[in-house]
Amino acid sequence: MDAPELIDVLRGRRVAVLTGAGISTDSGIPDYRGPDSPPSNPMTIRQFTSDPAFRQRYWARNHLGWRHMDTTAPNAGHRALARLERAGVVCGLITQNVDLLHTKAGSRAVVDLHGSYAEVICLGCGHRMSRAALADLLEEANPGFAQRAKAVGGIAVAPDADAVVDDTASFRVVDCGRCGGMLKPDIVYFGENVPKERVTEAYSVVDAADALLVAGSSLTVYSGYRFVRHAAAAGMPVAIINRGPTRGDALATVKVDSGCSEMLALLVCELGAQTDAVGA
Repeated sequence: MDAPELIDVLRGRRVAVLTGAGISTDSGIPDYRGPDSPPSNPMTIRQFTSDPAFRQRYWARNHLGWRHMDTTAPNAGHRALARLERAGVVCGLITQNVDLLHTKAGSRAVVDLHGSYAEVICLGCGHRMSRAALADLLEEANPGFAQRAKAVGGIAVAPDADAVVDDTASFRVVDCGRCGGMLKPDIVYFGENVPKERVTEAYSVVDAADALLVAGSSLTVYSGYRFVRHAAAAGMPVAIINRGPTRGDALATVKVDSGCSEMLALLVCELGAQTDAVGA
């Protein structure tokens, strides 16, 4: 068991945290790359912007899936990180997830690296609106669509506020009410760059810490892996909690092959009283 080594590496240090989809699986949101995850092909930004059929399919599936994500509750792992922040152990958190569960759990110093499911942006004029407001417009344009999809056999939820549904050909997409432009979730798609100011903010979180903890990420995508490289290059201890191998294992000071909830709850017990030691 690597838990004692994990605790020793983090004890007495201000910890920056990087999380991925693996921390949210205990809340019922599946991940893309976990050992038990089904094969999936996330939509790319090029597909979304260039192909009306892909866009129609996306919005039909998202229309069914986003409410599930909106009503999903944080799990013990999210709550543990919020408690560690309140105790002064965690000084900031970068998440690759778009589910807002860290914020729901009470974490405050959160960088939503890939955006969130809860806002929509127009690619034409930059107008923003809530996903809930768009849901009303989509429901008006597609009366009964959700009920019919559920009646066919229920709705299987996929990552990123998506849902699995086959018949999307009749779904009507809603465009921007201000300029008629293309609406897109405020989520960084595969093939799209994270906004520079958000990357800078995330680097600042790492630079303000004495150690980096990765929880529930395979680090396959460079947008998260770069922070592990940055921490390791600065001589900062890197601890990883994840089921299965990660891209950053070779850079880790300690790697724990485990689910996040139980291990993060253990860290609360072991590190939660160290506030004075880390200067909070």
